[in-house]
Amino acid sequence: MNTSASDAQRLAAGSVLVVGVGGLGCPAALALARAGIGRLVLADDDVVDVTNLHRQILFADQDVGDDKLDAAERALRRDGFRGEVELVRSRFLPHNARTLSRSVDVVVEGADNFATKFLAADAGCLEGRPVVHGSAVRFRATAWAVGPGGRPCYRCLFEDVPFGETQANCAEAGVMGPVTGLAGALMAELALRVVCGRPAFGRVLTYDGLADRLRSVDVQPRKDCSLCGSVPSIFDIEETRYTGAICAA
Repeated sequence: MNTSASDAQRLAAGSVLVVGVGGLGCPAALALARAGIGRLVLADDDVVDVTNLHRQILFADQDVGDDKLDAAERALRRDGFRGEVELVRSRFLPHNARTLSRSVDVVVEGADNFATKFLAADAGCLEGRPVVHGSAVRFRATAWAVGPGGRPCYRCLFEDVPFGETQANCAEAGVMGPVTGLAGALMAELALRVVCGRPAFGRVLTYDGLADRLRSVDVQPRKDCSLCGSVPSIFDIEETRYTGAICAA
């Protein structure tokens, strides 16, 4: 996305929450910083692990064992970012999800589990904040942006947290570093479009690395969606709804 002077002003005044400074959050945060976003809020509670360096591009060997947030801020500053960096040393959880969501213009979540993804979707909708969802497993990357009121939202596509799920996350199934980088870049682009006032809501972007193909598919809103449907049933964050939520990446 080429930025005009007005875009640059919007970006400088804009704020983005990155949920999880991992394989998706690292490239997303870097792209957002380089684009000139004014305020980045990074939420994570983990340390840098040597086994993740192939996909967590803000970190290097010398960062192993360090707090992820400190290492991420150092990397962003070395890269020349002069905006505000707010470090939230916590997972994105039911007790802080709404507060964190309402503090920014858009939420970017790169969680590696469904519970956190649904939590981000619910908090964003309840607080009237757009959410950019992303995922990467093996050779496949996915990203899509949801408007502040949904229609469609994450629950329109997946309905509810699949408790007892058998689908493996990236740590279990494996993931290619370049694929997470692409997913993070797509997520950043979608977030930047929101901040600049030219959003692309409701389209799922899927990259298949084996076929070298990027597809865009429109998601249709569900009339009976429990979050954004005509008669919603979710009006607050109830902790029991997100059992197993962790920060991610």
